[in-house]
Amino acid sequence: MKENPIGVFDSGVGGLTVLREITRQLPGENTIYLGDTARVPYGIKSRETVVRYSIEVARFLTKLDIKLLVVACNTASAYALPELKKRLRVPVIGVIEPGARAALRATRTRRIGIIGTQGTIRSNSYVDEINRLSGDETKEVAERGEKHFDRYFEIKTGKMVIFTKACPLFVPLAEEGWTSNDVARLTVEHYLKGLNDEKIDTLVLGCTHYPILKETIASVMGKGVALIDSAESTAIEVKRVLNEKGIGNDTGSPAAHRFFVTDSPERFIQVGRRFFGEGIKDAELAELEAP
Repeated sequence: MKENPIGVFDSGVGGLTVLREITRQLPGENTIYLGDTARVPYGIKSRETVVRYSIEVARFLTKLDIKLLVVACNTASAYALPELKKRLRVPVIGVIEPGARAALRATRTRRIGIIGTQGTIRSNSYVDEINRLSGDETKEVAERGEKHFDRYFEIKTGKMVIFTKACPLFVPLAEEGWTSNDVARLTVEHYLKGLNDEKIDTLVLGCTHYPILKETIASVMGKGVALIDSAESTAIEVKRVLNEKGIGNDTGSPAAHRFFVTDSPERFIQVGRRFFGEGIKDAELAELEAP
């Protein structure tokens, strides 16, 4: 089982930032990546739809004998993780818990910003996970809603404040490769102005596309704000679970990486190289079965 691949899936190409970090931290591991490009994006779809899609993708990957599944999609992690853990016999890791844990470690002022897709922000998944990990409860303060951010939460006993903001235009910017030009900077400034005004010290990049814009986001937020890239935290969690289960690949054989998509391999390869690099040589078409 040690040589069996790690399965990674996302609704499209964004999860390649997670895969890139896994291969960097665990260069000996074989991997299989599936981008559900025929049904991207998940972020605007209902919980029921995202759960159904995730089950279909997981079923495809488990038939390829994966030893661990990484849900490299924030929306799927928010909605489908419990169901996948219940159904699958292999360990299942999402991107939200590692990111929330890293944010709690990083913050000093206990003022945290969270940015993501509409689906991730609407789900309150990062807020809920921070609650669980900190052993606290939040209350939403509705009257702050007229500000630049979407929602504002206050953790009662911990005196922590959490600001959440959906940034939907970051995804097309990342996929277009517009990560450091004037358009990118103006867009980042527009979305993040409210968070800057609130003097947060930690910002969670709650979408796998967003690390592609990390340099521009960092320059807008300033040196005093720690950026939490959940890809890095997720790769650390993958390493921990592999070691705990004793299923890390220590054979020394060269690692193999396969890529599957549900639509347009050519487009995936073109855009995917911006996220993963030239390691994407080709992509196979996957046929998913309904649950």
